[in-house]
Amino acid sequence: MRPSLLDPLFASVRSLSGIGPKVSGLLATLLGTQPPGTEPRVGNLVYLPPHNVIDRRNRPGIAYAPEGAIVTLEVRIDRHHPSPSGRSNVPYRVFAHDDTGEIGLTFFHAKQAWLEKVMPVGETVIVSGTMEWFNGRPTMVHPDHIASIDDMASLPLVEPVYPLTAGLSPKVLARGVQEALAKAPEMPEWIDPPVLDKYGLPSHRQALQTLHNPQDPGDIALDHPARQRLAYDEFLAGQLALALVRQKTKRLSGRKLDGDGHLKAKIIAALPYTLTNSQSQAIKEITADLRQPERMLRLLQGDVGSGKTVVGLLAMAHAAEAGGQSALMVPTEVLARQHFATIAPLATKAGLRVALLTGREKGREREEILEGLRSGAIHIIVGTHALFQEKVAYHDLVLVIVDEQHRFGVHQRLLLTSKGTAPDMLVMTATPIPRTLVLTAFGDMDVSKLTEKPAGRRPITTAILPMERLSELVDRMKTAIAEGQKIYWICPLVEESELVDLVSAEERFESLKPLLGARIGLVHGRMTGPEKDAAMLAFKNGETRLLVATTVVEVGVDVPDATIIVIEHAERFGLAQLHQLRGRVGRSDKPSTCLLIYKGPLGEVAQARLKIMRETEDGFRIAEEDLKLRGEGELLGTRQSGTPGFRLASIEAHEEFLEIARKDARYILARDPELQSARGAALRILLYLFERDEAVRLLRAG
Repeated sequence: MRPSLLDPLFASVRSLSGIGPKVSGLLATLLGTQPPGTEPRVGNLVYLPPHNVIDRRNRPGIAYAPEGAIVTLEVRIDRHHPSPSGRSNVPYRVFAHDDTGEIGLTFFHAKQAWLEKVMPVGETVIVSGTMEWFNGRPTMVHPDHIASIDDMASLPLVEPVYPLTAGLSPKVLARGVQEALAKAPEMPEWIDPPVLDKYGLPSHRQALQTLHNPQDPGDIALDHPARQRLAYDEFLAGQLALALVRQKTKRLSGRKLDGDGHLKAKIIAALPYTLTNSQSQAIKEITADLRQPERMLRLLQGDVGSGKTVVGLLAMAHAAEAGGQSALMVPTEVLARQHFATIAPLATKAGLRVALLTGREKGREREEILEGLRSGAIHIIVGTHALFQEKVAYHDLVLVIVDEQHRFGVHQRLLLTSKGTAPDMLVMTATPIPRTLVLTAFGDMDVSKLTEKPAGRRPITTAILPMERLSELVDRMKTAIAEGQKIYWICPLVEESELVDLVSAEERFESLKPLLGARIGLVHGRMTGPEKDAAMLAFKNGETRLLVATTVVEVGVDVPDATIIVIEHAERFGLAQLHQLRGRVGRSDKPSTCLLIYKGPLGEVAQARLKIMRETEDGFRIAEEDLKLRGEGELLGTRQSGTPGFRLASIEAHEEFLEIARKDARYILARDPELQSARGAALRILLYLFERDEAVRLLRAG
């Protein structure tokens, strides 16, 4: 049960005055509430940080107020000039003066009675807004604030500015935030006193007050103690949830998996190449983990094409030697089929039976697979999250490998654990993740890294071209196809959109078709599974030589003899994504090229991205640079996937607090594993506050 102390924060925003269904819908868009379509809560507004402030302390006097500046003026009202009758397009003007000069206050579609009430002739009032000079005369259109001298205290001199969405007015949002803030309760203290003292952190509620009622622009800065306090709270909730998952996972004690190595040896003998040093090291670490009685929780990080799949297969072979089954779960059907195609021939040579299970297997075929899993006849199953649906039962599942973990999130990890068999877990990712992000997304895991490319792989040449040289490029591609090369051509959109001036995949396909005829194919996310498979197969078999595609091919599509990748509008992609896409070529011993096409003029960040791509192929360096360029929220792919898109914390600005939170979480659970102490009770409130309820359920499930 959620503590009743938090009830006011979990009430719908519609309990606040002035927020009905329409505004609630706009707030849901702005706040990205999860799951999509749910109503935002009061707490969502309380934890929406302002990204800027308007400083209204500038009071220069009318004559000295610069064009475009936000100023606050104390003026005496001289006269009202209402719009002529029947001509509402002519503005209503109020003329006023101070010691330095005269100003016209301009209002469109104004209500005369209201204006006469707030600005009576002969009275002195305070107006605040943006200064404009029109034909050499000072004017202010629709002042942001009008107040009498007596009410001057109500005028916010430093006003927070919040992110907005189309149709939502800043005033409505600011009023909603203030009303929500008034409902935020005083919380018990969950931070260790030494940490509070060392960094001079305020209480949770004081920090919120400072954030939403700044007295100085510095009050909303990331390095202000108020923001540091809230960032630490958010980190601590995340790290505590991960530590609880780890504690629960370890408690469902695993079992020793002792293999004699005969199946692994057969697979290694069947490989057309020798393993790299880092592959051998990773296999050693994984095997050592599997031999332990505790459950394995290991992250295998390897750059594009570093041979993670083979490491995963050898781990599954070890599990089979110990008499158990393994499951390899991947985010998409395309990738599941791909892994199956890579793994099945090698596993078969070692006498292992492998099956594929996605949403597409139906009827008898599906029944046979489910029966094979129940009886233990199937040693390895590859599939999407269909592997963990209710009806799927395993004979003895001892190892689960999750590929591209950041597309799943902690929720699915809890679901796997709930299958009750407490299998060992290996998570693989081709997105090299900086250490700080490993802590936030996978704080509870040991890490193995694959740092080399398999023998015989050649470096990829990366070049950057402006869109103006497209016709040259097309001629070059014709020549390359005539020489028998295979080319990916990546576009950012599926079909043309009027809003964005980008060439879509379908449009590019149509424009290249007359030049290349039957040798061109198309694949994108809106096609059905069988259509995608057919397009990929035709490309793999060489029936088509140039494949126009969207980022469907980003993860794991394997056509070893593709040697050129063209990425259109490269300035629109993030670094990690460009790096993933580039990894689709350079998978054989032939020289490969990546061509990044951009449309100028380029912004600073886009320039920096393309420059880094040209300079390095090291995925770990690229990930670090990407983190610097665009923050952690997007680095792990989508924000929605259960990844840590932080609301208050910034990994760059608050990195040292993340490290402290991780140590603190482990320390707390070592001393108070059930969170029963006074601080433990406060920490339970923190977990609910940041919606880490699953972690609290783990405590109860014990």
